[in-house]
Amino acid sequence: MVNRKHREVLERILSGRSDANIGFSDLTGLLHHLEFAERIRGDHHIFWKEGVVEIINLQPRGAKAKPYQVRQVRGILLRYKLGVSDE
Repeated sequence: MVNRKHREVLERILSGRSDANIGFSDLTGLLHHLEFAERIRGDHHIFWKEGVVEIINLQPRGAKAKPYQVRQVRGILLRYKLGVSDE
């Protein structure tokens, strides 16, 4: 079950209209909620999940996530239908 905050972040990511305006902590919080494991090395936050081939490597740009990384996360969420069926 996705709580209200995670649902809002998920909807913003999936809509693709605000890639440059997604908070870094919102993006990482959503990945944690979707049960991705995380390792941090410097400012690199590396996420992985069993059953997902891709590894997600995120770096903050100030308090925001980098737009191209938001697009990468959106592609993975759609490809693996993560969070999409949590209605």
